[in-house]
Amino acid sequence: MKSLESGSEAGSSATLTRVVRLVIDKKPGWGVVVGDTIRRLSGHPFIAWEVGEPLKDVQRASLLPPTEPSKVVCVGLNYKAHAEESHAEIPDEALLFFKPPSAVIGPGVPIVLPPQSARVDYEAELALVIGTRCRNVAPRDAWSYVAGVTCGNDVTARDLQAADDQWTRAKGFDTFCPLGPWLVMGISESGLEELRVVCRVNGEVRQEGWVSDMVFSPTELIAYVSSIMTLEPGDVIMTGTPEGVGPLGQGDVVEVEVESVGILRNPVAAPMTRGDTV
Repeated sequence: MKSLESGSEAGSSATLTRVVRLVIDKKPGWGVVVGDTIRRLSGHPFIAWEVGEPLKDVQRASLLPPTEPSKVVCVGLNYKAHAEESHAEIPDEALLFFKPPSAVIGPGVPIVLPPQSARVDYEAELALVIGTRCRNVAPRDAWSYVAGVTCGNDVTARDLQAADDQWTRAKGFDTFCPLGPWLVMGISESGLEELRVVCRVNGEVRQEGWVSDMVFSPTELIAYVSSIMTLEPGDVIMTGTPEGVGPLGQGDVVEVEVESVGILRNPVAAPMTRGDTV
């Protein structure tokens, strides 16, 4: 299996740009991955920028989430096989829910199991990052509003999801939205369907699906979401998860890989107790 992190790049990777957020001079800043090095990015990746001096070795850098969203819009039951394993009907329209920005964490940051839940699941997903403010976008134009894509994990307290009439609690705990490791720019709309989404827990493959398996395509999702709400630069659309969701436990390491994008890796930490902070 190919991945940028391992040094082999799928598809037309020569045209892809990997943009990262990291701490530079004690404050968040932007960088660009060039080979095994992160170089300073001057400007903003959604607008205009230039590549500057080397900053850090990629393998040694502590990366932040590759975007700061005002909202994370998620899509449920967007793979037929996942709907079947969930014993749910495929929706006629995209099934939307939110994760709060406070749930977002970057690569390497622990997913913290909440004491309220006895079962917390992984959900590997392709995440779209909006680059230009938009509203009421047509599907044919939707991809032009995307800055790039990244890997996402729609961590879910499955027992609470089953208990509640809506999913805010089950989906919204702090640390329940890992994103990263970087924002990949330059993937074409036609190239999306070639992307494979994989989840591994402790090195074992648990999920595997293709973007082409989605019920509603990424551009259809952008058009649908923007018909309801204004999407701002940095906002994230999580596009749904393939079949094979399952539980995480303390000490596990969960990986989400999207081919031609990279690998998002997070450890799983013990439940918080009252008074703990992430």
